[in-house]
Amino acid sequence: MLFRDRGDAGLQLVQRLLPYAFSENLLVLGIPRGGVVVAAEIAEAFKAPLDLFLSRKLRVPQQNELAFGAVAENGNRYLDQQIINSAGLTESQVEQITADTIEMLGQDSKTYRHDARRESPSGQTVILVDDGIATGASILAAVRALIESRPAAIVVAVPVAPRATHDWLKKQVDDLVCLYTPSDFYAVSQFYERFPEVPTQEIAHILARAGRTPRCR
Repeated sequence: MLFRDRGDAGLQLVQRLLPYAFSENLLVLGIPRGGVVVAAEIAEAFKAPLDLFLSRKLRVPQQNELAFGAVAENGNRYLDQQIINSAGLTESQVEQITADTIEMLGQDSKTYRHDARRESPSGQTVILVDDGIATGASILAAVRALIESRPAAIVVAVPVAPRATHDWLKKQVDDLVCLYTPSDFYAVSQFYERFPEVPTQEIAHILARAGRTPRCR
């Protein structure tokens, strides 16, 4: 199974997400960068608000591949206390890394959104979208940070994820909609005919266009 591009993947996800088409208080959140392109198709089809979900991993100093949690741009965070303890991080280190990471997220928001307001997930049925999942670690951290905003429900929607990742991630959210769960998985890009880098300008254009789409009931 191949997707022509991220837009095609989004359109295919729309068909599987139809039960949510007329949900009250529906919000579609795309994970930059590629997830925003996929999410745009879903938001347009359902006439739902579209926004980014900006989060970053909280990384252990000198061990860039090791994360002890994640933080969202509104300051909500998820901490893995076991990793904090094993890495020997102090409370002040955790707070400083968190503050530095939130500052970076603020810059991300300015880059992508400019002056557009941020949509609040509180009380909303949130469809969280990416263009694919590999290990699932990043999106799980994002989900746990998103939970702190108290959405009514979290639905993760992705075109492709390994079967093993799909099976355990499904238990962490209210619903997981995934079109393809191959056993042989090397990279998300292998399931797309075209998988180019998404420029910042494209994300800004998608958000501007979505802002002119009214909610229909």
